[in-house]
Amino acid sequence: MPRFFRYAAVGAVATAVHYLLLVLCVEGGGWPAFLASGFGAVVGAQVAYVGNRWFTFAHRGDVAASWWRFQGTALIGALFGMAVVALAVRAGWHYVLAQMLATGLALLLTYFINRRWTFGRG
Repeated sequence: MPRFFRYAAVGAVATAVHYLLLVLCVEGGGWPAFLASGFGAVVGAQVAYVGNRWFTFAHRGDVAASWWRFQGTALIGALFGMAVVALAVRAGWHYVLAQMLATGLALLLTYFINRRWTFGRG
């Protein structure tokens, strides 16, 4: 369980970056919420990779291999999140609330993928 809490802490920092970009792109750039969600997720994923490699999983394996696996996992999480945001906004939710739902659901999904596959020890 402590590893999940470290994962959530790293995720909180990456999520802050994600949400900042989401709001800036929607409010300042006029982007559709689902595209801003995807962009924020990509940038936030880079923050999350660094934190999870060293802090959460203390991974000492090949950087290139784990980076590509992490990016694949982040892509799955981002596409999943974009779909949740698009559906929730279509249903009348505010885009930030929609993103909060998507973030919580994606946290669970990506934790298990990253624990087993990206930074797995075997």
